[in-house]
Amino acid sequence: MYDEFKALGVVVLSLSTDSRFIHKMWQEYELSKMVKGGVPFPMLSDGGGKIGTVYGVYDEAAGVDIRGRFIIDPDFVIRAMEVLTPEVGRNPKELIRQIKAFQHVVATGEVTPSGWEPGQVTLKPGPALVGRVWEVWKP
Repeated sequence: MYDEFKALGVVVLSLSTDSRFIHKMWQEYELSKMVKGGVPFPMLSDGGGKIGTVYGVYDEAAGVDIRGRFIIDPDFVIRAMEVLTPEVGRNPKELIRQIKAFQHVVATGEVTPSGWEPGQVTLKPGPALVGRVWEVWKP
């Protein structure tokens, strides 16, 4: 789904405690079978877990960064994060939905209700909305 991320203006980076040599092996032998040519975005090495520690995903006992994904806006503010243990995968479709929602919020000042998709009803925050969300939003 990398092309969808690119179309949204998103910069995608991956990070693990594996060395650049392990990443090279992943790209050449494993990922190239899953994605033609391997993943098209940078795979960064976090030996020692310094970056993972900053983001709260480094498991010191295991010496690895656990699965996490972060939406960081152009001002470098973390807008969303999800951290999962290795046995459950992430959902890139949900990530794209959230990116679209954050981009809509920034562009319009409106807010998006739960499960919002582009084209659906949004909410205009303010005193008039308090206690009346149910009149506007019908999930």
